[in-house]
Amino acid sequence: MKTSLAIALTILCTIVSVNLPSVHAQDTATLPAGINDKFKDPELNVDEWLQRFEVESREVYGARKAVLKACGIQPGERIADVGAGTGFYSRLFAKATGWDGWVYSVDIAPNFLQHIAKRATADGIENLTTVLGTDVSIRLPPESVDLVFICDTYHHFEEPQQSLASIYRALKPNGRLVLIDFNRIPGESRDFLLGHVRANKETFRDEVIAAGFELTDEVPVEEFEENYLLRFRKPKS
Repeated sequence: MKTSLAIALTILCTIVSVNLPSVHAQDTATLPAGINDKFKDPELNVDEWLQRFEVESREVYGARKAVLKACGIQPGERIADVGAGTGFYSRLFAKATGWDGWVYSVDIAPNFLQHIAKRATADGIENLTTVLGTDVSIRLPPESVDLVFICDTYHHFEEPQQSLASIYRALKPNGRLVLIDFNRIPGESRDFLLGHVRANKETFRDEVIAAGFELTDEVPVEEFEENYLLRFRKPKS
């Protein structure tokens, strides 16, 4: 009788363990080798990327009004656009924060930064500075910004914990971090995303929390099908 009971309990535990979903499921892939080489290339063709980044068919471009609203920018704030690319969000931030605020367009691609600076001058935007970041740092002074914005670039971070540490240092106490990236769901996501994005939303979320940030919420964006938007905050103390 005891033997039969023990066998039954073993079978039951096995069934439960197989069907119980993992709260912190880790879906990870290897970071593609040389993922950032093309951006550091001095021959980078910015016009080619403008045609890919600043088109309505790109989710984060088509949803820019909703994303800007989710950032909750107040006049006079200082904002770091990390992985600024062609700078379309940097320009929106510069207008939203006004002349009393400032925007730092951070990127590892010198050609992108040159384009951003040239476009800002042409548009009469004077409250914007370009910053050449590195693989481990956004290179901003401690407690210098109110908001850090990372859009479709966190999965490009080659040293995420070191980069997050530099972001944490740069944010003022109670400062905000907005993270937008691609959902990576085996069996659902496109093959390109499965091979290009190294981890799922839960893994990225946990990495940011491990760096000292508090998760505020996830903001639903109607235009998003492949992307998600998470908001974090740096604790006051």
